[in-house]
Amino acid sequence: MQPVSIRSRIDGPKQSRPVQVAEAIKDFIVSEGLQPGDRIPSEAELIERFGMAKGTIREALRLLDAQGLTKSRTGPGGGTFVHEVSPERAEALLANYFYFKDLTISDIYQLRRVLEPELVASLAGKISGRVIEELETILASYSEAATTDEEERDQHVASLRFHKVLADQTGNPLLSFVIGFMLTILSDITVSRRLYTPINLDLWARGRDYQIRLLDALREGDSGAARSIMTAHMQTAQPLMEGQEAFSLKRFISD
Repeated sequence: MQPVSIRSRIDGPKQSRPVQVAEAIKDFIVSEGLQPGDRIPSEAELIERFGMAKGTIREALRLLDAQGLTKSRTGPGGGTFVHEVSPERAEALLANYFYFKDLTISDIYQLRRVLEPELVASLAGKISGRVIEELETILASYSEAATTDEEERDQHVASLRFHKVLADQTGNPLLSFVIGFMLTILSDITVSRRLYTPINLDLWARGRDYQIRLLDALREGDSGAARSIMTAHMQTAQPLMEGQEAFSLKRFISD
């Protein structure tokens, strides 16, 4: 068998050979229509296929394992298999990219204002009774205003989970992932930067009211009302959260 050229995968001189091979293996998985659980060619077959040294092939496979795209097993029936990346793993990997980007509340809400109103408009009248009950349970968890910082923190996280449940209902996997990732980042920022202090009763009351009204619109199948309510919710929440962010920054400078 003639070695398969992988030079078309090179993006300038920056990519190492293991990275080139890892990209070529991903192309192979797609072109062959391999699914999670399918075995990919053995190490010896990959060496022959790509004309690369054993060490290069092994490093490429380690890269794919680290990315969660493959999973290696030893022993009888072992080998390297296609592995489906979980949303949680994908979010964690993408979060590494944004770790030093110093995202702000404004950055996140710029996207939330665009995406979430359209999301809920598409879901109106299509959410199952089980999901409605789940959303009601989440709402009930912050039916009363928080009296401690810990309660306020937990209520912020629960409120974002309300939106994450909605994102999980769309049939568009890209939209679901993007919104879910934004909410995860916002939740992490809220906790790490202590944006839940001081307790903000206005943010709690207005946010919960919007969510109650939104749930009614979703039950009734009113997509226009759902879109309008979510739009107003985002427009109201952003300046309130930016106020929490400004207070946090002021507190950090003072300390």
